[in-house]
Amino acid sequence: MKQYETVIGLEVHVELATKTKIFCGCSTEFGGAPNTHTCPVCTGMPGSLPVLNKQVVEYAIAVGLATNCEITQYCKFDRKNYFYPDNPQNYQISQLYLPICRNGGIEIETEEGGEKTIGIHEIHMEEDAGKLVHDDWNDSSLVDYNRSGVPLIEIVSEPDMRSAQEVIAYLDKLRMIIQYLGASDCKLQEGSMRADVNLSVREVGQKEFGTRTEMKNLNSFKAIARAIEGEKNRQIDLLEAGEKVIQETRRWDDTKEYSYAMRSKEDAQDYRYFPEPDLVPILISDEWLQEIRSRQPELRTEKLERYKKEYEIPEYDARILTSHKKLADLFEETTALCSQPKKVSNWLMVETMRLLKEHEMEPDQLAFSPENLAKLIQMTERKEINSSVAKKVFEEIFRDDVDPERYVEEQGLKTVSDDGALRQTIEKVIADNPKSVEDYHNGKTKAIGFLVGQTMKAMQGKADPGMVNQILKELL
Repeated sequence: MKQYETVIGLEVHVELATKTKIFCGCSTEFGGAPNTHTCPVCTGMPGSLPVLNKQVVEYAIAVGLATNCEITQYCKFDRKNYFYPDNPQNYQISQLYLPICRNGGIEIETEEGGEKTIGIHEIHMEEDAGKLVHDDWNDSSLVDYNRSGVPLIEIVSEPDMRSAQEVIAYLDKLRMIIQYLGASDCKLQEGSMRADVNLSVREVGQKEFGTRTEMKNLNSFKAIARAIEGEKNRQIDLLEAGEKVIQETRRWDDTKEYSYAMRSKEDAQDYRYFPEPDLVPILISDEWLQEIRSRQPELRTEKLERYKKEYEIPEYDARILTSHKKLADLFEETTALCSQPKKVSNWLMVETMRLLKEHEMEPDQLAFSPENLAKLIQMTERKEINSSVAKKVFEEIFRDDVDPERYVEEQGLKTVSDDGALRQTIEKVIADNPKSVEDYHNGKTKAIGFLVGQTMKAMQGKADPGMVNQILKELL
């Protein structure tokens, strides 16, 4: 059987984190009642004129610099003409001829553990369209223009990826860079990061690319991986059967795990691009470029190295902590308050990760404050609470960001450090468990664990296990 190679390129749309839209002052906030974040400009009313949001340009440049692109210091907008109900002006303001960033690339880790550069052909700015809502009950479609005019950058890669694993590694790295820059939250489930997959297959050793298809409607990394596998197999089956792959746009249905044709390239409209007459070209001066460059934050790669040196934490810990900006921020802010980097790292990596998994949450949904985690760590260090109480209190911090000091006081969870009361309880435990005492004296040292457990139970978990152990050994 012939051996085939998959060739993949991506078009990634990212909604930028500006407070207002690209060409008007309407809110970009996700949600809101339909058509409430709108005005004459973003609903395409005749006579309304666009005014460019400067922050959009700055975010686009920041992403370009972080992905090693050349910045086009003289760039401009173009009109892309097409007719669709969610596109109120019947054209989209985009960039074709002079995109703001070109010829970049980012490094990804391959399955074999090596590094590979995925080229970025260009990054351009454009406005988002509205959203069509299909009502099956009334057999009608409604349009919500809240998203119309929300600023986007489109990141167009070179066809350098060869597997679903490389695609996910590229998207993950891209998402991390953009989140660290604060340019977007990149939530795939809310549509603030969307990827279209261009895929073709060719025989191993063949130089020419095969016929590619473009897949849309991919809103999770899992869906993207499944779509790549599904489309690769579909194209190979066609070629094996002696048929041709048709160049077309396909929509992936993740529930059925099948893609179906939307339109062939022959049907695709000619977008009739021409320079946008209502916007002047953008001139990016050397000074402006330098100012944006000087504001670039520390990205994951530099953070990773700094954590290992400055906080003396292992590479594994540093990788997890820097894997998401929210975790990295929590780590640094909590460490600054309590000066216990290893303890902070342990709480984030063990208990926080466990609760995130349990509640099926993402790190960017974490709502507790560094102050309350720092207080909890300090209380544990001062032995005001023991480790099992600390875990219970942390669950409350995780859920409701409670003040641990107040919560421990109100719930009466402080460790009992009254030596007399503790001795009294331990003496009673020893008297009530003669068999375990005998086992301990006969060399079965594990029996002390049972006695510690009985003491902790009697003290309602509010004793220091180390102190209990010490007094038990002394009395035995």
